[in-house]
Amino acid sequence: MKQTYNPDVLSCLANLSNDEVFTPPSLANEILDILPSELWNNPDARFLDPVCKSGVFLREIAKRLMNGLKESIPDEQERANHVLKNQLFGIAITEITSLISRRSVYCSKTANGEFSVCTAFDNEQGNIYYDRMSHTWRNGKCQYCGASQKEYDREEIMETHAYNFIHLENIEKNFNMKFDVIIGNPPYQLSDGGGTGSSAMSIYHKFIQQAKKLNPRYLSMIIPSRWFTGGKGLDEFRDEMLKDRKIRILHDYINASDCFPGVSIEGGVCYFLWDRENEGKCKYYMHDSNKLINENERFLNEGGDVFVRDEMCLNILNKIELFKEISFATKVSSRNPYGLGSDFIKNNLSILSDRNIDNSYNLLGILNYNRVNKYLSANYSITKGKEDLSKWRIFISKADGAAGQIGNPIPARIIGVPTIAKPFDLCTETFLRVGYFNSEEETKKVITYMKTKFFRLLVGIRKNKNMTQDTYSFVPMQNFSETWTDEKLYKKYGLTQEEIDFIESMISPMD
Repeated sequence: MKQTYNPDVLSCLANLSNDEVFTPPSLANEILDILPSELWNNPDARFLDPVCKSGVFLREIAKRLMNGLKESIPDEQERANHVLKNQLFGIAITEITSLISRRSVYCSKTANGEFSVCTAFDNEQGNIYYDRMSHTWRNGKCQYCGASQKEYDREEIMETHAYNFIHLENIEKNFNMKFDVIIGNPPYQLSDGGGTGSSAMSIYHKFIQQAKKLNPRYLSMIIPSRWFTGGKGLDEFRDEMLKDRKIRILHDYINASDCFPGVSIEGGVCYFLWDRENEGKCKYYMHDSNKLINENERFLNEGGDVFVRDEMCLNILNKIELFKEISFATKVSSRNPYGLGSDFIKNNLSILSDRNIDNSYNLLGILNYNRVNKYLSANYSITKGKEDLSKWRIFISKADGAAGQIGNPIPARIIGVPTIAKPFDLCTETFLRVGYFNSEEETKKVITYMKTKFFRLLVGIRKNKNMTQDTYSFVPMQNFSETWTDEKLYKKYGLTQEEIDFIESMISPMD
């Protein structure tokens, strides 16, 4: 007899966007598995998903409780009413996700509907709450989530993304109970009007900080791993997480598509278990692109001000630290070294030339996604970085998706191609400036160092999509009166053959 396949509808939902991603049921259960098993036999345990999208977490928790409470509450309807009325609570992120979540949990878009599996509710929302909220604008930003008024001050028919959980004034007072578990998959970012991708404003950390205010027994969320190295709006959160000894389990996926098929999230994703009553080292599981798991137990801040994913990288950093050398980051500029925006060439073609006329500035930038050189009149007023224009320098792109990251199945290049900048060369905001140097010969030796696998591994440890001065902080400065090769660097820092093989396998050659 032919068997019919009935897929779980929650595994078939299309994502709202890369920032509001539905959690597959299999992943939800992996996250639930890190919670103590005794929770499923406890009729008094309370669970909150403050960022309901599909209701998958609450649905899977309900299944576990329905099974675990069979003995203490034998009657199935009484057990269902108890679990759904007294143990499971949710806050939806939008009106439509509130309806989807109620359908998933109660089998009805209204909690008190005819087909609801719970007969104990006398209202439509049940325990899955949603209320359309507005941002509270102050100086063009929302005082709660930081959303741009220009982007999100919208008419009534449009979604405002003023998420209930982080816009409630006194979150502790809005619930008349304590929660044993807060769990979920929060929205990841909001457009700030100035960029997309990792240059947009991260928001997921605000849900974790808000959840901690409720002081649950356990907290678990799946979020982008970008917080490991900080960055735009995340530095304070990163420091807070690294020092938090209550984070006892951390699962880290280099490729987000291993958790969310078809979704690309720069830097991967991770989920964690925060345990209010227990402090100590964190059990860390790194899932690489070959499905291998690197497991160890350590404090999250052993790498200093960032979380170092790979223990081998940590060992290499410890050896370099013994030399107490100045950081290469001291040679790297902050963003936009000459005050010329990323779209400067696109927006100023009328004043740019393809030929050098009267000793014009040679300007490196991007046009139609390609590197181009244009000439800018020497009469143009450069308002930033004028003091270094007579020196030799290096320009390096601040974002290069093709360069990859450590942990991918294909060895990564990590950085873009360094370009020699002669005296009076300029670059747009797309690039960072490295320098100054006294001669072309010295500059070439620095580029040779930057192309070593040793250099690029150390950059890769801190790499986020957009590179900054801090990204180069782990790289030690060298004496550039000599040329540096990987062999000389491996010998200088006393790397073992295992450490050398690791670097060689992680980093691709760079001609």
